[in-house]
Amino acid sequence: MEWIESVLGTKKPIIAMCHLQALPGDPHYDAQMGMAWVVAQARRDLLALQDGGVDAVMFSNEFSLPYLTKVRPETTAAMARVIGELMQDIRIPFGVNVLWDPIASIDLAAATGARFIREIITGVYASDFGLWNTQVGETVRHKMAVQVPDLKMLFNIVPEAASYLGQRDICDIARSTVFNNQPDALCVSGLTAGLETDTQLLVKVKKAVPETAIFCNTGCRIDNIDRQLAVADGAVVGTTFKVDGKFQNFVDPERVRAFMDKVKAWR
Repeated sequence: MEWIESVLGTKKPIIAMCHLQALPGDPHYDAQMGMAWVVAQARRDLLALQDGGVDAVMFSNEFSLPYLTKVRPETTAAMARVIGELMQDIRIPFGVNVLWDPIASIDLAAATGARFIREIITGVYASDFGLWNTQVGETVRHKMAVQVPDLKMLFNIVPEAASYLGQRDICDIARSTVFNNQPDALCVSGLTAGLETDTQLLVKVKKAVPETAIFCNTGCRIDNIDRQLAVADGAVVGTTFKVDGKFQNFVDPERVRAFMDKVKAWR
């Protein structure tokens, strides 16, 4: 867990999500507004998150709904353009998440200099997006092939909108994931973006793999973040930073500032 402070700059970091608007090829892409608008909205959210004091930011194609488990090249290319145009504005460590394709996430990280990725990297799932089969051995070898050995990999072991195919306890999953893959962190989630992660589930996973970093992956709010960080080693936060706490809205700078003020006082 030593990497957390060296990469993210603090213990118990808050990684804020910068959700990109729908991109070319996505069902909801606004071709009339175009990519310049996508970039402008991403810059607006990025600056609001940074000015509010978050510790790191993760760029994701959150509005590419419904998601693919093997994304098309236009998605990765569009995300690279957005991050490239924002590079001069990025003042904090950043990561990437190309939903839901770890190979594409690694490629994007290699192209942009991202320090970490978060993905579904191991396991087989029954999901809203169909049967979801990962190939962790190929994924890790691809990371080495594109020469980003220091890229940190956050394994989501409770994927949103999916369940593990087969009856396995979450603690068994955590233990085998750590033994077989040596992840930099495990992410524990609620059912969908914005839904609270069960604190007791965090406790169980942390006890199962005490030497591995555990991140609370969804549903952190100003009224529960102290409770979640008392167990987790950090948190990924998205929806609660948005206007009225609604997933589809843009980031609200005041909500970010109030949340981070509480986190910093707690830390």
